[in-house]
Amino acid sequence: MQAIRVVAVLLLASLFTGCGYNTLQSQDEQVKSAWSEVLNQYQRRADLVPNLVNTVKGAVQAEKDILESVVNARAKATSIQATPELINNPAAFQQWQAAQGELSSALSRLMVVVERYPELKSISGFDDLRAQLEGTENRIAVARKRYIDSVQTYNTTVRQFPTNLTAKMFGHKVKPNFSVENEAEISRPPSVDFGTQPTTTPPRVESTG
Repeated sequence: MQAIRVVAVLLLASLFTGCGYNTLQSQDEQVKSAWSEVLNQYQRRADLVPNLVNTVKGAVQAEKDILESVVNARAKATSIQATPELINNPAAFQQWQAAQGELSSALSRLMVVVERYPELKSISGFDDLRAQLEGTENRIAVARKRYIDSVQTYNTTVRQFPTNLTAKMFGHKVKPNFSVENEAEISRPPSVDFGTQPTTTPPRVESTG
């Protein structure tokens, strides 16, 4: 009887290995790890926004609309509960991605405006904040790329035969991925250039709504 049990266990293990069970488990863990890093980096960016706004608002008071758009976009992005389970809910993932995209756009507009105020370079802590923001945007790009690659690999395994049968049996489903109009944008973080600009009177930037 004991011998039969051993043979059965070995056959079962062989079956799982042959049908891609171990591969699915390994790839699923890689996706989770990559997603965790994505969340960490986006949260770090969100944490930097209040300091950024407080640092520049005194010098760019005429750009109230731009500053408010950044604050509002951050509030919207952080209002969505970003958890490991988000990648198992395509609709929630899309909502989260859209909110993060709005924050990225708002920050990019602010960066364009800030470049017109070279006096910001003399503000205490500004250079350090700039370096932190640049580093975070770079890490976001790297984390996104890693997540995209891991999800593409995992989703291919989930869809292809015969591992699709194993995936269905054990509840492995296709996971949502970042959607970008230009794949090159994945590896190119938003510009955060605070280089010296000609000292001219900064024009008011009207809000486009």
